[in-house]
Amino acid sequence: MPDNAPAPLPDVLAGPLLRRLEPGRLVLWLVASRELSLQLWLQPEGLAPQTHALDEHCQQLPLGQHAVLQLIDLPLTQVLPQDIRIAYDLQILDDDDPQGMRDWAPHLLHDGAEHADFVLRSRVDHLLHGSCRKPHHAADDGLLCADRLLASQPEAKQRPALLLMSGDQVYVDDVAGPMLCAIHQLIARLGLFDEFLDGAVVEDSQALYANPVGYYQRADLLPAVKSNQTLRDKFFGGVEKPVFTSSSADNHLVTFAEMIAMYLLVWSPLPWTLISEEQPALDEEQQQRYARDRERIDAFRQTLGQVARVFAHLPTLMIFDDHDVTDDWNLSARWEQTAYGHPFSKRIIGNALLAYLLCQGWGNNPDVFDEPLQAFADLLQQRQNHHLQAAAQDALIDQLLHFEQWHYVLPTTPALLVLDTRTRRWRSEGHLSKPSGLMDWEALCDFQQALLDHPSCIIVSPAPMFGVKLIEGIQKLFTYAGHPLMVDAENWMAHRGAASVMMNIFRHSRTPGDFVILSGDVHYSFVYRVSIRHRRASPTIWQITSSGIKNEFPAELLDWFDRLNRWLYAPWSPLNWLTKRRRMRVTPLIPDRSRSGERLWNSAGLGQVFFDEQGRPKRILQLNADGSPPATFVAERESGTATAPLLGHPDHRATSRDSGASHP
Repeated sequence: MPDNAPAPLPDVLAGPLLRRLEPGRLVLWLVASRELSLQLWLQPEGLAPQTHALDEHCQQLPLGQHAVLQLIDLPLTQVLPQDIRIAYDLQILDDDDPQGMRDWAPHLLHDGAEHADFVLRSRVDHLLHGSCRKPHHAADDGLLCADRLLASQPEAKQRPALLLMSGDQVYVDDVAGPMLCAIHQLIARLGLFDEFLDGAVVEDSQALYANPVGYYQRADLLPAVKSNQTLRDKFFGGVEKPVFTSSSADNHLVTFAEMIAMYLLVWSPLPWTLISEEQPALDEEQQQRYARDRERIDAFRQTLGQVARVFAHLPTLMIFDDHDVTDDWNLSARWEQTAYGHPFSKRIIGNALLAYLLCQGWGNNPDVFDEPLQAFADLLQQRQNHHLQAAAQDALIDQLLHFEQWHYVLPTTPALLVLDTRTRRWRSEGHLSKPSGLMDWEALCDFQQALLDHPSCIIVSPAPMFGVKLIEGIQKLFTYAGHPLMVDAENWMAHRGAASVMMNIFRHSRTPGDFVILSGDVHYSFVYRVSIRHRRASPTIWQITSSGIKNEFPAELLDWFDRLNRWLYAPWSPLNWLTKRRRMRVTPLIPDRSRSGERLWNSAGLGQVFFDEQGRPKRILQLNADGSPPATFVAERESGTATAPLLGHPDHRATSRDSGASHP
């Protein structure tokens, strides 16, 4: 092969990812470089192996000349056993012998293992959760915590039932220069499909990639309006965040091909083997920024083999938050008018949502996505040579923007409800710039119906339902001043109607006695135990927040917020009575590794929660990506030393003086 010949393409570019796994159904995701004939080999521990042909159960959708999405949805006539290891091998069938994962992706197997495996847990007694994985953040990757955990726990019943990723699995709006360079090289190597860009200052995707302001200056490519201003200048006067927001949006992804390439590069080490070290043409300042980013991207890619191994061993469920599409996505009715009122900005948002459907959403609940997938297949059939047909692409985007089945429920024990807090917003129609409620009336009613008569449940809400009062207060002040976009004023209490309905749901007599709310978004971790004041049979609500997987809050600023929050909202503070949660008693749990009673833990990693037989949390930890000992959230501190973890039902209600209870 000539020295300048491109590296050969691996058969599989990314995956398999284990998605929704049930005893009678297995859902897997992967992207290959060509159409494949696959079979799945399974062997439950102590039982005979079985082999399943996948041709009839694998939908293959081309994403380019050398990229084919493989959506595997295998029904099983003989259900698989639970709580034991099930070895598996995804085998490629060619003319020769079947090629197993050990042949085409040995990095997916643990040292000494012949096969990958998974466990179907009979109940959710242990799970991992997290959000906010930004490749070019300085912290280590929190998914390494899961890899270390899986390698150290040989017993099947020690395996977490699930990995729940509660938002910002990708940052399509905040991309490092070296990552964007890798994305463009991968698009060219795989021949990912091009598209026409209506309303843009460039005609199509290839012109975008070749544009000299394509790196660190993408705000200059945003669509022009009648006054010849960008969306940033026209609607926000250069003061507040633009539609494609923040100073981090200089490399905001635009095309569908860019979105797909990003997913491949953050989930698998194999696409990186197709990338050269070439740097684009940059000025001196950009070169310095590129060099800083490159160190972090290089560190990120070095551990992707371990990350891919986690996805190949642990069932993973996901839900979007804003950065999966764009910062401040649907924050207010004014934002929606602006973003969807121009064909170019609408296309960018739609491309991100389409990539989410194919790479994340489908695997959560395949049954509801038949129509959007068929529309995508039709779009592929109608493409003009290498270009997607613009009218069909816009029609599909319109369909996705009105789609209302992104949320889902798992019939687990306890029940698991994953909320869509992005697309069914309660808009402030009278004040278009005010933050919308995270769910509208109809969505909240659906949520309540799903809760009825469950003794306990786990709720995944990307944003915490019960957050830090001081930070929410700052967001409220900026909203009053007319600048909600400057502080991402998105919390459950920001909209009076949504907050009131949500509180009433918790007070309903037929809703569960124990709620566990898993959240992320905020780039720090905390735990609250919540009950209703002056009610003898109050439900107990556990707000458990883990963020970020690879992101952190500015440390010094968070220390001040933590300290001020404790002072301003102490149990005796009259400020508590100004909150919408004044009827709730909230007891913060404290990380046992905190220095001076801090309630907020600021370290990249993953949350780990253990549940008792009633579905109540009995132990709550934050695993740290840097490998340091985990932080365990405990009820109180005595003489500067943390007690054993509190968990279980608080029949012995602590007083405000003992526990530091307050109204968040």
